[in-house]
Amino acid sequence: MWKRSRIAPDRTHHVCDDIPLYDQRFDDVLNFQEPGLAAVARSGLAWHINVDGTSAYQRRFERTFGFYENIAAVMNSGDWHHIQIDGADVYDTRYDWCGNFQDQRCTVRAKENKQYFHIRPDGSPAYRERWRYAGDFRDGMAVIHNFDGYSTHIDHSGREIHGVYFLDLDVYHKGFARARDYDGWMHIDLAGKPLYERRFAAVEPYYNGQARVENHFGQIEVIDESGYSLLELNPATADSFSELSADLVGFWRTQTIRTAVELGVFEAFPGSQCHIARECNLETNNAERILHALAEMHLTALSRGQWQTTDKGKYLKRDHPLTLAEAALEYGESFSHKWTHLPEMLRGKIDPSSQDFFSSIATSTDQLKSHHRALKSYALHDYEEVPRNLCLEGRESVVDAGGGTGSLGSMLLEEYPDLSVTILDRPEVIRLAEQGTDKLNLHATDIFEDWGIKCDVVVMARVIHDWNDNLAIQILRNARSALPRGGKVFLVEMVLPDDKSKDSLCSLHLFVSSGGKERTVSEFELLFRESGFEFKEVRQISTLPSIIVGVAQ
Repeated sequence: MWKRSRIAPDRTHHVCDDIPLYDQRFDDVLNFQEPGLAAVARSGLAWHINVDGTSAYQRRFERTFGFYENIAAVMNSGDWHHIQIDGADVYDTRYDWCGNFQDQRCTVRAKENKQYFHIRPDGSPAYRERWRYAGDFRDGMAVIHNFDGYSTHIDHSGREIHGVYFLDLDVYHKGFARARDYDGWMHIDLAGKPLYERRFAAVEPYYNGQARVENHFGQIEVIDESGYSLLELNPATADSFSELSADLVGFWRTQTIRTAVELGVFEAFPGSQCHIARECNLETNNAERILHALAEMHLTALSRGQWQTTDKGKYLKRDHPLTLAEAALEYGESFSHKWTHLPEMLRGKIDPSSQDFFSSIATSTDQLKSHHRALKSYALHDYEEVPRNLCLEGRESVVDAGGGTGSLGSMLLEEYPDLSVTILDRPEVIRLAEQGTDKLNLHATDIFEDWGIKCDVVVMARVIHDWNDNLAIQILRNARSALPRGGKVFLVEMVLPDDKSKDSLCSLHLFVSSGGKERTVSEFELLFRESGFEFKEVRQISTLPSIIVGVAQ
């Protein structure tokens, strides 16, 4: 009878053929599960009932869930665990969260470090590894998210099934899984290989050899297992012409944001249109123009006659801890001017590396301060996971070369209080840095000259990408001179895929601004070989850059 039952519309009881199974009523009920028990809740307590509505056991919990493989998840005071059908605990451990058993495995989240793993039906860990996230098993496979933010599939023993990582991933369904890379969603086979070259905004699992997908222009299609479009279900909401047109006017956004920052619009919020016009010395109708343009970019919002910043727009306030106000000015002014010379640079008529950007901004104290305030925001946002992922012993002497005003150096000392950290940068930059301490030293020098310092570890965050290969090798050779044999260099940089399509606009910007570029793993390996280092590995973290590790030879 319980297999034919369903939950009543008011969710207070169960019915079978529209006839209540019992007289009792609850605040909420879940479906009956094998072996014929259902989770119920009433007056802040939760337990399981039999088909006749009687309690399956005497214990009570704050939350109960369905039985899967004769085991159910329960929670009391934030402690999660599993019980048997008689209400007895399966094991003694308590977790931050528990899932349901599938395939004789269940995902749990540890209380002490919030890390995920799977347990067996007796409660013992199924393997030693720990993950940022782990999903349910299906057909002997589960999805895990590693600590670098990427996903892959594992088997019951925690071993990688195909060793291919994706930005997002689903479990296998009929031999195929949904997966997402930087270009969009696709389907992969059991070896982790894409079934086709196309990428989509969204894909559904395959059903009898066909899947419903949405392309990047909003068109919904039905495709076969080769990615071929069998049927178009609706017209596209966008097209290539419109997409290109939007790309052509991207500078509208840059200049609108720059202007709003320069006028002090974000400092004038909240307020009416007239208030903002008065505070920023604007004509009232022109204040309306820029406020609505900012609203289109979701930087401002109008509510009951009052304009205010959105969460996104708050980063453009000058007093925000992660302010991008200075970045907006830099991209909208000096960098925009440089981009006008791109044709001559690409033809070789102008050498971008001959126009030293860092020397030019050093001539203006205000511009130098503005540039390093922008760098500090990016460092605080992007480098949070860097210190931990360096995996230092904790007592080394570290040189943060090109370390600016010391943001990363300070983060290193927070993670490893017994380090000795030296910030190395140009004299005018060092003068902007906060006062040194017995653990944080300041060293003014030209990064292309002999550093005149010895250390155990060199860290360079977004330094090498500013320079062409010859100049990058010169910097790395100076780093090698500062290190003993076996000393390590850590480069915090974006790593391009081998096809170089991802993030290549950023690489082009570096070429325009200083002659630099983003690099692939093989290009970093070449730099290391030419400068006296052995390439060891790339450590991926969840933010944009990765950590490239080299060992002094």
